Amino acid sequence: MISAIKEITDELYPNMVAFGQKLVQTPSISGTEGKLANLDLAEMEKLGYDEVFRDTHGNVVGLVKGTEPGPIIMYNSHMDHVSPGDITNWQGYDPYGGQIDVCQVDNQNKQPDEAECIHGRGASDVKCGEAVQIYTGGLLVKLREKGYPIKGTFMFTGVVQEEPAEMVGMLHLVDKTLPEKGLSYDAMVSSEATSLKVYCGHRGRVEMLITVYGRTSHGSAPWLGINAIYKAIPLITGIKDKLYPSLPTDSDLGQASVSLNIIECSPGALSIVPDRCMLSLDRRTLPGETAASAMAQIQEIIDDLATKDPEFKADVVVKSAVETSYTGLSYEAAKDMNPWKISKDHGFVRAATAALESAGQTVNYGYWDFGTDASKTCGIDRKPTIGYSPMQEQYAHTPYDKCRTDFMKTALVGNAAIYINAAVQGKEAFAKVEW
Repeated sequence: MISAIKEITDELYPNMVAFGQKLVQTPSISGTEGKLANLDLAEMEKLGYDEVFRDTHGNVVGLVKGTEPGPIIMYNSHMDHVSPGDITNWQGYDPYGGQIDVCQVDNQNKQPDEAECIHGRGASDVKCGEAVQIYTGGLLVKLREKGYPIKGTFMFTGVVQEEPAEMVGMLHLVDKTLPEKGLSYDAMVSSEATSLKVYCGHRGRVEMLITVYGRTSHGSAPWLGINAIYKAIPLITGIKDKLYPSLPTDSDLGQASVSLNIIECSPGALSIVPDRCMLSLDRRTLPGETAASAMAQIQEIIDDLATKDPEFKADVVVKSAVETSYTGLSYEAAKDMNPWKISKDHGFVRAATAALESAGQTVNYGYWDFGTDASKTCGIDRKPTIGYSPMQEQYAHTPYDKCRTDFMKTALVGNAAIYINAAVQGKEAFAKVEW
């Protein structure tokens, strides 16, 4: 069947690249994904998907049904992207131009060479991978038309609001939309950037807000107040010098980390001693760690300082934000994303790597530095999940945002091969993920 997949890939390749270009040309900053969702739905209909729909939160879903019973394998992309930033940094490219040219590229950590690329915001995060996944469903439609047996159901999902990192789109899709539609899923393939490697996990992310309390006084008489900024200094020192060095390390995911990224004070006037100092922490967690355990570590430092200083008072919470979709639906969501990883020996990973090897691709493994919506599928639901994508992580969120079109072609073959091979596997390939 690999020869048929490659033959159909040659046929679909020009339209797939043109579709990826069109996605890059369509702005879709978080909360404004409506036009992009329309494009996805129309393209899936054109490719012959059996069913396509939009849910109440603005996510899109497309189904290609096989000729025989089998698992439902989700191929997932997010439809939003971050701001282009300062346009003058884009080296002459329009961030929404979708220009295609031959340019210098980083050839997977080797010496740079040249390749044809699509340029623009979201090309590497994740619009070109999104185009490949949607066309994977179209490729399966053509295989079915040619009489090849297809097991199970291919499900493409395009979700909203991944970039703010609260997973609101994915949570709504999995916990509400799919059950309402009588659907579920058995495994997931993420289109987040992997440079054609198979990615098997990432650290979690918890945003914490520490508030240190003091008492205001006139700036001319600071001895009459309690300066919350000064009170925060030993807490900051404890986080930096005691907590951070003690955090655990995972052999695959690296070290857990904590970073103080924002300091604010209130009232914030030059003539007033501040009575509040707010510290925003970015805590990256490993499997076995939770938001509760991360907060407990901070609380331990707070409690220790309070026993030594009667004037010291502070608390810590997980930050949250209200996110509103382009459909008008709002969620107040905690900034808490679970860590996860899947063993290279898990049946789903073995099925994917065997498929790629059968297609003539060299298999390498990796792990993301950043977080993804796989925190829901594998981190919470414990469903087997991998990343496989043509996009390269080093270009994401940069003014050099681009994706190689030759990698897109390779990934189309790879995605189809992964689906075909995984769908015929037994329960072992879809077993709950443990770590």
